[in-house]
Amino acid sequence: MIALVFVAGCGKKAVKPVSADSKAATEAFALVENVRQAYVSRNMTALQAYTTPEGFQSISSTIKPFDSVKLEFRPMLVDIRDGVVTIYVSWTGVWTAAGQKSEERGLASFTLKGAPLKVDKVLRASPFRYPEQ
Repeated sequence: MIALVFVAGCGKKAVKPVSADSKAATEAFALVENVRQAYVSRNMTALQAYTTPEGFQSISSTIKPFDSVKLEFRPMLVDIRDGVVTIYVSWTGVWTAAGQKSEERGLASFTLKGAPLKVDKVLRASPFRYPEQ
């Protein structure tokens, strides 16, 4: 009788398919991490590949020169509406420029569009405008 209960309790359950929103959120997490890595390594070609023309212009026009940076992203929230994905990212960074260290933190809002998703806007406290001179 115990074996019968054990067998009945361990049956396979149907695997639910991954929702479109879940796929979009996973893609958004990976995209902002790729943008972070491109910025840290100063790879403008990769940064351009992960952004729309408007997104690239807004990010590249605010980048300040630095010797090194340690930048960490922590995704907080994803909002998906009408084909536009907005991901809120808490970030901390330490920039070194001309021997001076600058430590900043903030909450940025990345607006993503298209298929595949690309960064179109960075709103709120953009980590790409540091270090301040």
